[in-house]
Amino acid sequence: MKIEKLEVNNMLPVQKPQNTYRTLEEIRQRKDELLDEMQTDNKQFSTLWGELFVKREDTSKGDYIASLVANSVTVIDLFLLYRKLKKSYGGIMGLFGKKKR
Repeated sequence: MKIEKLEVNNMLPVQKPQNTYRTLEEIRQRKDELLDEMQTDNKQFSTLWGELFVKREDTSKGDYIASLVANSVTVIDLFLLYRKLKKSYGGIMGLFGKKKR
């Protein structure tokens, strides 16, 4: 997976353009330039976003079982945390507590 370094220096801090336009043609030209920049940025963003969620095709049974165990431990940990909060505070931020009649 190849990760390209993004140039952030030219984006931060956001600076207001100091262009003065004299004709409608200059405004249209600037609009076209901005549209091209937006399309280029969109392509780069889409590429990076797609690389973020790459599905692995070569999963073995060992990987599947390891993932299953890790998810199971997470669920058990969440349950124990919920139980501790319910016992100590009567629920999470007052939710799921005993209903007053």
